[in-house]
Order: sequence, then structure tokens, then C-alpha cells
Amino acid sequence: MRKLKQFDTLVLDQFEEDQFHLPAHSHNYYEIIYIVKGSGIHHLNANLLAYKSGDLFVISPDDEHYFDIKKRTGFVFIKFTDNYFNSNKKLSCDEFLLNTPENFMREKVLKENVLELDASCRLILKNTVENIMSYNGKTDISTSPIMFYQILSIFGLIKESISAMNLKMVGAGIDNDVIITYIHQNVYEPKLIQIKSIAVHFNISHTYFGTYFKRNFSITYRDYIHTLRIKLIEKRILSKQMSIKQIAHEFGFTDESHLSNYFKKKKNKRPSELI
Repeated sequence: MRKLKQFDTLVLDQFEEDQFHLPAHSHNYYEIIYIVKGSGIHHLNANLLAYKSGDLFVISPDDEHYFDIKKRTGFVFIKFTDNYFNSNKKLSCDEFLLNTPENFMREKVLKENVLELDASCRLILKNTVENIMSYNGKTDISTSPIMFYQILSIFGLIKESISAMNLKMVGAGIDNDVIITYIHQNVYEPKLIQIKSIAVHFNISHTYFGTYFKRNFSITYRDYIHTLRIKLIEKRILSKQMSIKQIAHEFGFTDESHLSNYFKKKKNKRPSELI
């Protein structure tokens, strides 16, 4: 069984076994596992999932698993690192930038259920896996657009199955009101509203978050934050209930001078001029 090496971002492997060659284990990479033939029990975290020919599983680095093979089983393993989708992001559709495949594969619901695929979806999945394996070795598979879209199509089948089974995915989709609420609650903590932090919080690719925000709110994220902070600071100054020093501390500025320079840059006047 081939393992990902230091510079690999994608590795394909196919084999048959009567007894699984590994005990319960975890990885530092992701796996899509397709059952070509056979049956048994997939021990995935604390769940015992009966498997059969045509079934599909996804494994993330957070998971621990092994297969208890009852009938000789043929496997196809599609293994990739965090860098695989990131390095091919120019090919990605918006949805997978919004909810990255890596986050998608961590969904708890995928560890607790065997996906149900109808006959047409099972045939598509079987053909897709065969296409992927037949392409293996022909070129650098980690940078091949053909390979990338074949793998991406598997996620489409997973999503269709989840929808048909009426299963709820915790990380799927984003409520714009929730994003705004989060920003307003944390505007006093500069680190919490940095793009990288907010992207992690909402499981959005940080490279895409700026585009997503501008599209949905018709203003850049940076301009929104600056406008919000200035409005709140100005309101506090005019209320005369807090000193400039207290306001600077509340909004995470290093001192009064830092706040004054920031305010001057945005409003072309210093806070003291409002008092």
C-alpha cells in the first residue's frame, strides 16, 4: 500500500485483502475510500459501519479507523494532503472555496452513516473511480485538471446522497447575519476579526473570504471593519462617558496616540476635536 511521501500531494492506491493490513490508525492526510468488492465492518472512530461493494467513505486526519474484513475486499484509496486543493484552487468552484473539501471531510455526519446512493449514482461513482485509477501514472496526477475534476465530482455525489438522506451538515453553508453578528461582537478584539481568524471560525478558505464578503455585502471586508470601528469610536467620544484612553483600550489600540492617528487617518480629524 503506497503512502504519501514528503512532496506528494495526491496518491492513488488499489488492492485486495482478506485481512486488513493495519490496526486502528490515523493519518496526517485525507482519504477517500471506495469499496470495489467485498463486505465487512468499517470501524470509524466510535462507529461500526457495515460496508459492501460500491460504498464510499471519507477520512480526515482527526479520524481513527480500520476495516474488519468478512469477505475478501477490494479497495481504492485516494489520498491527498491539505495542499492538494489549495494548489489547485484556480480550478475550484465557489462552493468548495466557501466550504473547503478538507472541512467537508471532517463532517461528523459522514462518520456516523453509510452513504446511500441510488443505482444511477452508484454507476457514476464506479465509473469515476475507474476513470481516476486508469489515469494514474500517465502524468503528474497532483496537477492534472482531469484528475482534479474527477475527484471533485465525488464530493458532488456525497452531497447529493446527504441531501437525499435528509442528513444535516453542521459546516455546510453560512448565514450572513451570523457573520455580521460575529464581527460586531468581536470588533473590540482585533485578532479575532483578522481574515485568517474569521475564515477559520466559519470554515471558509481565507483566500476566498474577501471575495465572498464583497459579493454578499457590497463593501470590502476591510472597509466594513474600518467603518464600523470609526462609528463606534465616534459614538463613544460624543457620549463623553469614556476617556480617550479608555476607548483606546476597549478597541485594542496600544495607546491614545495609536487611536488618535487611526482616527485622523479615517476622519481627517483627531478625537480631541470632537470633544
